[in-house]
Formats: sequence, structure tokens, C-alpha cells
Amino acid sequence: MANKPKSRHIKLTSHPGAGSAKPIPIHWGAADPHTRGPIIATLTTPEHRNVIGTHSGSYAVYRALAIAARALDPQHVPDLTNTAPTDPIGPYPAWHDPEKIVSLDPYGAVVADVFRDYLDRGYDVRPTIAITQAHIDMPEIADAIEAGRLTVDGKLVKSPREIAVTKAATEPVWYLPGVARRFGCTESELRRTLFEQTGGMFPELVTRGDLDVFLPPIGGQTVYMFGDPHKLADPGVTLTARVHDECNGSDVFGSDICTCRPYLAHAIEECVRGAQNGGVGLIVYFRKEGRALGEVTKFLVYNARKRQAGGDNAAQYFARTECVAGVQDMRFQELMPDVLHWLGVTRIHRLVSMSNMKYDAIVRAGIEVGERVRIPDELIPADARVEMDAKMAAGYFTPDGKAPADDELAKPKGRSLGE
Repeated sequence: MANKPKSRHIKLTSHPGAGSAKPIPIHWGAADPHTRGPIIATLTTPEHRNVIGTHSGSYAVYRALAIAARALDPQHVPDLTNTAPTDPIGPYPAWHDPEKIVSLDPYGAVVADVFRDYLDRGYDVRPTIAITQAHIDMPEIADAIEAGRLTVDGKLVKSPREIAVTKAATEPVWYLPGVARRFGCTESELRRTLFEQTGGMFPELVTRGDLDVFLPPIGGQTVYMFGDPHKLADPGVTLTARVHDECNGSDVFGSDICTCRPYLAHAIEECVRGAQNGGVGLIVYFRKEGRALGEVTKFLVYNARKRQAGGDNAAQYFARTECVAGVQDMRFQELMPDVLHWLGVTRIHRLVSMSNMKYDAIVRAGIEVGERVRIPDELIPADARVEMDAKMAAGYFTPDGKAPADDELAKPKGRSLGE
């Protein structure tokens, strides 16, 4: 019989044992990273843990399978040699404001540097952000070059099939007191709801009030930067940006029932053009499939919409979603601006979005928005017209691309976690 992989004993109780060392405290928003403290979600040395949850939370079960299959040593610690960011980001003033960033660790890309002393002392501190350089290849960009809307410059656009980008991947790191304030609920209510609605998966949410940070088992976001990433923080440099929520069916497989891929491709073209004209471009891609309802729910809604009496129509678009999911949309944008603050963004000159929810969240976060760029009508697939009409009628979109009036922006949303 093969030997079982070695594993540290983890108690079923979430309370620390008598006489155990206290974890390193986290002072969220502290200006000095050592005062703030490292995020330690390791399972290799449980007594060092100072957060709830684990790294790569949405992939934690796969990690468990790899350990169970004896393919991964549970005591493995990453070798971070040569993993440093290709383009360092920050620090920026928002990093030190506990109200502006509550859903990611601004120091997550530089732990091997700023927390080197902890690593040298045997603490398993791991990155939650990685930054690298790459190229993207999209047929829509090649079409834009062929049509003369973009040019090959040898630097940003190296060829019709090679666009240079700097990209970053982030994992969610939630400062629970700050997240609760964003959603207008108490921290205890947030903790209890998270505990209950994950089937009691994280008992520390309700038993460890001394731990303020949670690494939820959800996807993070990928950031694509066109041009010099450091210019993102310069309000004098024209920034073209889109915040895009995941749509696998359209973004990857080209489904024509929505405008997701056409709008994404249009935004990338606008970002490239802006960067070629001396500005900088930014795409933030969030993992929020199916309006954060999930792909199974999305496909069930597709069936319900198409099979209803009278066929698919704008009047019943959201009603069919609510019948299946109980809510129209769970892509609450309250946490979305955090990644913009991490990048040092204070002004978006051209926001490639018609979404009032996104616009409102960005402006409320203190980031100025100039022009709003709508998707050209010729890019809207015929089968996506129902979605566009329904969203415009529901107030999701600003049809003319203009910002809502100041009095409309000032109106309270009156939405809580349970609505």
C-alpha cells in the first residue's frame, strides 16, 4: 500500500489551541506594509494563519484532489525566484486608505520583496497578484488594421496578430469590515450570511472575530494594460478603459445572443487606438459569469426565455431571469473600483461602457469619468437586440452614452445584500 502524503493535523474546531502563538495582526490600510502585516493563508503551518480561507480559493478543491492523488506534497512552498512583476505597480495613496481598497491586497504582487524578512523566517507568505507581459491575438483587431482603423507601429501593434500588453491577475482578498460598509450591512450580518450561504464551509467567519480578512472561493480579475502601465495613474494622460464582466459563451465561443464579445473587442480596439495616440488603455476582466448567477443558471434562463408564449422579448427578459434565479443580477459593482484604485487611477477620460451601474460605482469611488463610449449599432448581433432593449428599459444603460444627471447619481440605491 502506497504511503499517504504527509499532512499537518488541522483541528475541526476553528479556535486556536491553548498556548498557541497569536497570528501576526493585520492593520488594513496602514501606510507601511510591515505595519499592515502580511496575508498568511498557508496550510503548511496552521498556527501562522491570520486570515480565513486559502490562497487560490476557487481552485482549492483541485489542490485537495492533487494532494489526495499523491501528485502534490501538502507541505510544498512556492519558490518565488524570478517571479517578480515585470512592471511594478504603485504604491499609490489609495493603497493606504482602508475605505478605497477592501477586496484585494495592494501588496499582493510584491510579497517576495516587502515581506522578505518573513519569508526568511519561515513564514509561507504567497502572492495574490501576478504581473507579466504578453501578446494578444484577436481577429477583430486584425480586421480593424485591415480596415485602416488601427496601424502596425512595431511597438504596441507589432503585427496584425500581435498586440503587446502588460497583464495582471488578482485573487480576491476581502477586508470584512470594509466590505460590510460597502454593502450597507453590519460585519456580523455579513459574516453570518457568508457562513450560512456556503453551507458552513468557513466556521471561522463566525468563531474568529479576531480575523478580519477573508479569501473567498471565487474568481478574481485579469487586468490588461495597453501602453505604459505607470501612465494609468496620471490624470493628464488620456485613459480609455472598460470594466468587463465574464461571458464565456460570447467572449470565448462567439454566442450571438448578447453583446459581450463585440463590446469587449470594440473596447480593446479603442484602448489600442488610445495608447497609440499617446494615452493608455485598460481592460479589467471580472470573473462574474452570467451576471454572477453562473453559467448553468444562465442557460436555464435562455431556455425559459425562448420557450415562453410569444417567444423571447424585452418585456419578459428580466422576469424570466428572476423566475429562475430569484434576482435580476448579482454583479453588484460596489467592490469593482478597488482594482482601479490599486492601479492609481483617478480619472477615466473615455469609459467604454453604457452601464449606469458601473459608471455610478466608479464615480462614487471618487474616480472622475469623462466621455462614455457606447457600442456601435452595427456591432450588436440581431439576437442580442432583446437584451439591449430590456436593459435600456430597465435603466441599465444610458442609450446616448451620456452620464446620468447629478441628481440621479445622488439618489440612494436602497439595496442590501438580501435584495
